[in-house]
Amino acid sequence: MANSKQARKRALQAEKRRALRSSQRTMVRTYVKRVLKAVETGDHARSMEEFQKAQPIIDRIADKDALSKKKAARLKSRLNKRVKALAA
Repeated sequence: MANSKQARKRALQAEKRRALRSSQRTMVRTYVKRVLKAVETGDHARSMEEFQKAQPIIDRIADKDALSKKKAARLKSRLNKRVKALAA
């Protein structure tokens, strides 16, 4: 446990950040699930719409370091691949 005032403060800050980043990652997962659900229905227009909504959210969370930039790029790439497959 933290022994000094400074260490206690840092522990509190770390806990706050952990909670915030956790909720941000959850939000990203929700948007990804929406895109996947739209893809499963086979509706290309709706899938594209959901993907367009998810893309900036994924980027924003990656910029805040709650999600790695490479993981964000991988997520977007895989989602885009599935949405484009519907058009073909």
